[in-house]
Amino acid sequence: MYEIWLAMNIAYEIALGLWPALLPLALVWAAVMAVNRQKLAQVSGSALAAVAVLVSLAAMLALPSLSQSTLSDMGYWVDWAALLGMAAGVGVAAAVLLWPVLAMRKR
Repeated sequence: MYEIWLAMNIAYEIALGLWPALLPLALVWAAVMAVNRQKLAQVSGSALAAVAVLVSLAAMLALPSLSQSTLSDMGYWVDWAALLGMAAGVGVAAAVLLWPVLAMRKR
């Protein structure tokens, strides 16, 4: 339980340092979502899932190199769980951010 609380605290502290960049991103995303609210339902869930899976796979291969590591250095199950969780988070974030873009492409 302590490890989960520690991971949540670390994520909070990182987000706290990034809020000047995250706030404008969230405001622009909310504005684009509001403008396209009629077309959002037309985007298929399978398209969003495909975006999330593709970005997650790319993130799973790219994330270890960002910490000057490799996939072969991942020897402990917690390492793999953290990598899969981070990659899934990046994939879901990409799908959420690209959802209004996919909606704008609908005619």
